[in-house]
Amino acid sequence: MNILLLLGAILAFLGVALGAFGAHALKDKFAEPRYAQNWNTAVQYQMYHALGMIALAILSSDGLIGETNFLIWAGYLMFAGVIFFSGSLYVLSITGVKKLGAITPIGGLLFLIAWVLVMIIAF
Repeated sequence: MNILLLLGAILAFLGVALGAFGAHALKDKFAEPRYAQNWNTAVQYQMYHALGMIALAILSSDGLIGETNFLIWAGYLMFAGVIFFSGSLYVLSITGVKKLGAITPIGGLLFLIAWVLVMIIAF
């Protein structure tokens, strides 16, 4: 079983579900319009990185790239980034607890590190 492929597919599925949930069920429930924007940003970044994880899973399993450790680490960092970045924005959007915004940059940093690992592999 390719865990990165599975996690990427789960995140993509949840991204579609959360996008629809935000657009329909939460449409008029956000306390401020920017919370709807935060929700959409969370969904977008979740989907981008779910697809990134799926691509990394394919690259690591096909043997297209000799060194797969960095690919696997990049995938796990993307997963953790989604939890911190998108997760904090989802909770912030629903609760309005602004202190959660302090967690969001941790997820962004994890995304950046993951993409640097991909660049190292490509180089």
